[in-house]
Amino acid sequence: MAITDVLVPQLSESVSEATLLNWKKQPGEAVTEDEILIEVETDKVVLEVPAPSSGVLSEIVKGDGSTVTAGEVLARIDTTAKATAAAPVAAAAAPAAPAAAPVVAAPAASAIASPAAGKILADKGVDPASVEGSGRGGRITKGDALQASATPAPKAAAPVAPPTLSLDGRPEQRVPMSRLRARVAERLLQSQSENAILTTFNEVNMQGVIDLRNKYKEKFEKEHGVKLGFMSFFVKAAMAALKKYPVVNASVDGKDIIYHGYFDIGIAVGSPRGLVVPILRNVDQMSIADIEKQIAEYGARARDGKLGLEELTGGTFSISNGGVFGSMLSTPIINPPQAAILGIHATKDRAVVENGQIVIRPMNYLALSYDHRIIDGREAVLALVAIKEALEDPQRLLLDV
Repeated sequence: MAITDVLVPQLSESVSEATLLNWKKQPGEAVTEDEILIEVETDKVVLEVPAPSSGVLSEIVKGDGSTVTAGEVLARIDTTAKATAAAPVAAAAAPAAPAAAPVVAAPAASAIASPAAGKILADKGVDPASVEGSGRGGRITKGDALQASATPAPKAAAPVAPPTLSLDGRPEQRVPMSRLRARVAERLLQSQSENAILTTFNEVNMQGVIDLRNKYKEKFEKEHGVKLGFMSFFVKAAMAALKKYPVVNASVDGKDIIYHGYFDIGIAVGSPRGLVVPILRNVDQMSIADIEKQIAEYGARARDGKLGLEELTGGTFSISNGGVFGSMLSTPIINPPQAAILGIHATKDRAVVENGQIVIRPMNYLALSYDHRIIDGREAVLALVAIKEALEDPQRLLLDV
């Protein structure tokens, strides 16, 4: 017997412990090297724990929901054993036990796919049972896996406490916050208690951006392999304003103001486990295409829970897009230790006055929340006006004027 331990992966310096989610394998089942066995949730991200070697899962040391620290043993793999075909059958002479409902285990990916194909399918989020193998005996080959649809297999729902009755007899449910949700709550309360938050508003006519996008979106997608959205224009416009008013790109450290000579903009993204803010690094060095590609990648990885800690750490400014959910107006909360955040909203046709005439224009309401401890109203208002002007004349973003 040769035993290999499955360990909790290394956590970041700011994360002391994590919570185990649901085991994907049970003792006695075969596992393949690099096959994902369980996910570990920290207060920032969800980390996948792969099998360090192939074999049979001989023991689970830490069960679902356990609190663990880096380096702890989660399970053990017997690298020389073979998977049990079925649960042991009791001897005929033994007293009959009450019959239990049979549990049917889903076939492991390794039983129908080659190790290489199984890893590809796992990375793409494809259920091996949905792929028709072209190999001997229906085995899934690497080529089959590469051509398989990337539609994710349905994930098992997190266990929810059964309904209970309140004092007046009405049903309620009590479920614990996830670590990510608890951390978000903690940071929001920290932001409101430590920052002197004010919000300034403005409106922007999006017709210039819409016309530019409509003119070039097909050529852009053909050239760069990614769709031309609106967020890249907001990012570029914000970056232009941060260059003009560096204090909006600054942060507070005790009684010091830190002026950053770089532009790392966080993009708030909703995920199944809560709000995350991945960072676009050095935005001033990125093209529109670079920004669109990075945002698309972050969005996909946020949905799959595969963002890394380094991608969620830092940032000098943030953008929150409530418009994707239909929000007309909101007051975004600063992401500490940053000093400001831009909230953008749904673009709608509205009646506005131009040259004494009522006309219909695609308008978007912008909100800039800022820390009044270091940013005066003048700088905040002018920064938002700079964003507005850049969006209403987007060619300026290309010319850097």
